[in-house]
Amino acid sequence: MRVVDELASFVATAKASALPAAENERLRLHVADTAIAALAGARIAEGRALQNFGDDALAGRIGRQAAAIRLTEIDDIHLPSCTTPSAGVVPVALMLAAQAQTFEPGEIASAIWVGTEMMTRIGLAVGGAKILYRGIWPTYLAAPVAAAATAARLMALDEARTGHAISLAVMLMAGGVGRIHGAPSGRWFLYANAVAGGVAAAEAARGGYRGDPEIFDKDWLAQTHGIEFDRDHLMPIPGESSVYAALSQKPFCSAKQAIAAVEAFRAILGSGVRREAIAKVRVRVPRAYAGMIATRAEPGARQSTMVSVAHQIALAAVSPERLYEVDRSAPQLAADVAQFAAKVEVVPDQALEAFYPRHWPAEVEVEAGGEILRHRVVEAAGDPERPLGAADLDDKAHRVLDALFGAARVRDWLALCHDAFTDEAACRRFATAFADGTAAELTR
Repeated sequence: MRVVDELASFVATAKASALPAAENERLRLHVADTAIAALAGARIAEGRALQNFGDDALAGRIGRQAAAIRLTEIDDIHLPSCTTPSAGVVPVALMLAAQAQTFEPGEIASAIWVGTEMMTRIGLAVGGAKILYRGIWPTYLAAPVAAAATAARLMALDEARTGHAISLAVMLMAGGVGRIHGAPSGRWFLYANAVAGGVAAAEAARGGYRGDPEIFDKDWLAQTHGIEFDRDHLMPIPGESSVYAALSQKPFCSAKQAIAAVEAFRAILGSGVRREAIAKVRVRVPRAYAGMIATRAEPGARQSTMVSVAHQIALAAVSPERLYEVDRSAPQLAADVAQFAAKVEVVPDQALEAFYPRHWPAEVEVEAGGEILRHRVVEAAGDPERPLGAADLDDKAHRVLDALFGAARVRDWLALCHDAFTDEAACRRFATAFADGTAAELTR
């Protein structure tokens, strides 16, 4: 059987209800986590700026919503594949459900699951954790296929048309991005179009357009993109397990590569070290992402403040509540934060290579009062070994959203999120609120 045919069979027939209860609970928590990011992204300036582009076509609106989630840097991530699946899958399922007025919880959950599997499996097949640092963005590469799979399932396409949707989406894959600076960032424009393209591929397949069902049986990606592709990672799972047990969630707003270092630094601070006594902070990480997180924060470029481990550690030292601030578009950096960030350096450490890419570890050394204190974090908060529960997500939501919306509205939003898959009526309320409420915020 051709690879696309196997994938299409999985996408069209797999049922989330067949997963163990614990994995279904993880799926629901990841949907809630994504909805928290959606509301945050809809309110901030860079999320709203996305609405200045494109028309009112459904695929484009879905793509822009996905980008508004992704740009928050509080969405989930699959470390081995280096992909962020839920941002590009959950809005596809919920907004298509709201548009079609179909709210069967099992089908929506299944559509989200199959899209998540497609995203992470493609990321593994291309070696996402390695190619990211060649300038290829694995999430951007896989986004059209993940979105197409989710959309095809919501549209109830048969296996043949689902296969055409997948193969059309494969031909939309474009992983390389340049070094984009400033805000609003063209990175999100590109990602929005990638997700929109996947939805459009499913729409085209529904309309009878045909793709190349043999595309994964050839060396297409190697020939056209120079990317090696291990097809063994694509084979669908039999239905009794999912990738959800391997996904990570972010406890605060940050590039994932910096989170272990921030946690390690906070542990040292918590041992009684006074911030004023700290002379130097040294962050040791695997070489793969040492250069990335060594980036310095730039005023007005919000993405740089989330990538820069020096800036994130400085926030943890000086103003820890601002780790949860999604809109960091201020034209100036706070002087005390910048001064502390200057004390931080990043060092590649070969001893940490053994943990990567299954984990993204860090070891932090703090020089204070003539002493050197060290703390290593391999499994950070939010990783599969230390998952965030419902109470943790509620706390994260209030820290991120209360300043933007007020605690009462955040509680109402969380109630919708946690009840989303209880029954069809609850699913209708949640999907409608997601589609209408976040859209209203994006166009304020």
